[in-house]
Amino acid sequence: MSEHIIVFTGAGISAESGLKTFRDMGGYWHEHRIEDVATPEGFSANPQLVLDFYNQRRREVLAAQPNAAHRAIAALEERFTVSVITQNIDDLHERAGSSRVIHLHGELLKGQSSRDASLVLPLQKPEILPGELAPDGSQMRPHVVWFGEAVLRLDEAAEAFAQADKVLVVGTSLSVFPAAGLLQYTPDDAERVLVALDVQRRPEGFAFWRTNATEAVPRLVGQWLGRAGIPENDGSSPR
Repeated sequence: MSEHIIVFTGAGISAESGLKTFRDMGGYWHEHRIEDVATPEGFSANPQLVLDFYNQRRREVLAAQPNAAHRAIAALEERFTVSVITQNIDDLHERAGSSRVIHLHGELLKGQSSRDASLVLPLQKPEILPGELAPDGSQMRPHVVWFGEAVLRLDEAAEAFAQADKVLVVGTSLSVFPAAGLLQYTPDDAERVLVALDVQRRPEGFAFWRTNATEAVPRLVGQWLGRAGIPENDGSSPR
C-alpha cells in the first residue's frame, strides 16, 4: 500500500496564482466589512451586495491558473495516496489535477440553497443573480462558509490526518480555527513539513521552510517522488 500524504493548504498558495487573500494586509477584509459580505445576516440585509462581491471573486478565480505548487501537489498522486485538505474556496487544486480535495470552507464555483445548506449544485455561469432560485425555491447563495456557520467535512478531514504518513502544510498562517486544529490529529511518527512565509505559531514537529510555495513545493515533491530524504533546513529557504 502506498504512503498516505496529507496536503493542507491556505490562501498563500492561491496568492501565488494572483488571487488576493482575505486576511493579509491589502486583502478583502481590509476593503469590506466582514459583517456585510461574509455573514448570513449580511446576506439577509443586502443580498445584492453579497452576490456582487462573490460574483467578482468568482470571475477572478476563473481567470487565474494553477501554479507550480498546485501542479507539484497533483504530481504526488503518481506514487502516493494523496488527500488535499484546503481552506481555499477556489478550484485551482482540481484544475492542477488533484483528484481528492476536501474543501473546508466551501467552493466558490458552486451555489447552494439559502434555506437548506445541504442542497449544493455546480454553477453553470459566473454569476448568481437576485431572484435566481435553488431547486427548493429559495434564493441561491454562494457555497461558502460564512462567519457563524459550521466548517464543512471536518470529521472527514480529521480522519484523513490521522492516517497520514507525511503531512505537507502550505501557505497558511495556521490562525483560522477550527481548520488549523486538524494538525493535532497527525500521527507522532509522520513526516511533517510547513511551507509558509508567515505563521503565528510554528507547530511542533514540523520542519519549517519560510519561502514561497512555488519555490519550495516542487523541490520537496521532487525529493519525495525520488524517494530522497528531506534535507536539514534552518527555516529560511530550501537549499
